[in-house]
Amino acid sequence: MKRTLTLIFLFTITLSIHSCKKDEKDTDADEALYNEVKASGYTYYQNGVTLAAAAASPHGSFKLRFNSVAHAALDSTGELPVGSGFPIGSIIVKEVYNGSSLHLYAVMKKDPSNENAGSGWLWAELNTDGSTQHSVGKKGDGCVSCHSNSPNRDLSRTFDLH
Repeated sequence: MKRTLTLIFLFTITLSIHSCKKDEKDTDADEALYNEVKASGYTYYQNGVTLAAAAASPHGSFKLRFNSVAHAALDSTGELPVGSGFPIGSIIVKEVYNGSSLHLYAVMKKDPSNENAGSGWLWAELNTDGSTQHSVGKKGDGCVSCHSNSPNRDLSRTFDLH
């Protein structure tokens, strides 16, 4: 009995330590992504016009921007062609507004080799102060299902909704 209790105790401690380390890694990954979001070198979709939320969107009104890697994949109309994919390193940032105030970044980063990737992308929702609403550690849970709808534009939806 004493041995069983000791084993349960050791298992609980090990699980707690592992959980804390994972939380730290996710926090570090979220912070790194936030720093990339705040960097310069992005190009706005449709010249930075604020777009109204589509009926099924959980995000609200937004502006969309692409880092130079993602922007290079867009065609002459400023869209990713159906059936095409964004290159590794692409970052898509949806700047979500509440009225005229920016309050959230919904972010996708193409990084299929990352342990936190869901369907080849890192997915996060980050507050403007850098705190996290939806961590990359969730691997796109709650995101990928909606972004998988047809037509296939590498899980981006804006081109077909706006």
